[in-house]
Amino acid sequence: MEVRFVQRGTEIDENLRSYMEGKVSKLEKFFRKILNSQVVVSLHKGNFNVETTANANGVILRAEENAADPRKAFDQALKNLERRIKRHNDYLKNKGQYQGDVEFSFSLDGMSETPSESAESHEPVIEKVKKIPVQPMDPKEAVMQMDLVGHSFFMFQNADTGDINVVYKRKDGRYGRLEPVV
Repeated sequence: MEVRFVQRGTEIDENLRSYMEGKVSKLEKFFRKILNSQVVVSLHKGNFNVETTANANGVILRAEENAADPRKAFDQALKNLERRIKRHNDYLKNKGQYQGDVEFSFSLDGMSETPSESAESHEPVIEKVKKIPVQPMDPKEAVMQMDLVGHSFFMFQNADTGDINVVYKRKDGRYGRLEPVV
């Protein structure tokens, strides 16, 4: 498995890099189809932020943690990532689809970032644009995908209607879904 490291505002030494790479490669015991993973280490106001992302042949798994020590932040983020993988495997088992090693359909291919453009101070500035392929799925599966990536919303193609929908987590902890009306 390929492990990519991104450092923002800090440098990680070779010992820490080797430690992280060894731990991330152990994720394959949960998902043998992990194609690649990324570890982003950044320093912000004296705290290290570590974001771990794994592309398991289409399923995107992500976790993020902050700590004063980069190793502690990484260990906690990896622990959260393992928990999400196990939860996803349990979901597949309950749904009767788990076969130990599963092919998935959501992909990071085609994701891109655009540099921010300067704008007047009263206009909103879009800092980042991501282009993602959307796959047909039911809303329950979309909620599971949203939880796996650790976001509060998720865009998908509704398998029943063919429309683009968005599921989101509400402030009360329940979920909502946005449907287009023409």
